[in-house]
Amino acid sequence: VQLQASGGGLVQAGGSLRLSCAFSGGTFTSYVVGWFRQAPGREREFLAALNWSGGSTHYADSVKGRFAISRDNAKNTAYLQMNSLELGDTAVYYCAADSTGWYSNWYLNARGYEYWGQGTQVTVSS
Repeated sequence: VQLQASGGGLVQAGGSLRLSCAFSGGTFTSYVVGWFRQAPGREREFLAALNWSGGSTHYADSVKGRFAISRDNAKNTAYLQMNSLELGDTAVYYCAADSTGWYSNWYLNARGYEYWGQGTQVTVSS
């Protein structure tokens, strides 16, 4: 399984970006997908996750109402729509996938994921 994250860039505060995570090498619908971010000197932070169909989602309080996770199983791609971006959202953003089912909130923990994308930089400027 391989994941390829893209869509990062430089955006002004209050702006929007949509990140994409292209999945290959497996059956996409067998995988939970999560998004994380890591700023310099900080631990990797959970942002959002969704189950195989996209019908169940979970968000970190820090992004709830601003970010939206989704997936297009026909395109083997997951997305993270980020709105109302703030300076504190500056980080490297990672997508991750694991075939463990949707239960017990394991997906909140980065150690629960077997596969990771390479990361895409998001920089929010004032």
